[in-house]
Amino acid sequence: MTRDVVFPAQRHALYEQHRYSPAIRSNGFLFVSGQVGSRADGSPEPELEDQVRLAFANLDAVLNAAGASFADVVDVTLFMVDAEASFERIWPVLLEHWGTAPYPTVTAVGATWLAGFRFEIKVIARLPEGAAQA
Repeated sequence: MTRDVVFPAQRHALYEQHRYSPAIRSNGFLFVSGQVGSRADGSPEPELEDQVRLAFANLDAVLNAAGASFADVVDVTLFMVDAEASFERIWPVLLEHWGTAPYPTVTAVGATWLAGFRFEIKVIARLPEGAAQA
């Protein structure tokens, strides 16, 4: 099997630095790697809320490259460094991007290390009819 990789138009340096694909299309689904608030050079956005917004912008770029949007997301996994202190700051920013019900499933995980980042979002989306699929 050849992986059907999806790259966003403006990809950040982390994909090459850490040798992973942004997303893989398979059987009508899009499996998106964890997206962080990475600038183009791979460095983290310093402020937590801005880092979350940039992570969503990076996620949206990957989804859009596959012909999808956050409305097509069915499963979300959130990773947060110092979740107890971060969650209340992160959640209002998430709601800026979350959309309306019905919502995707979500799992929030506290992490001790995210390679210099404080937030990461990983999703699985169902590709809409007409989106290029493998």
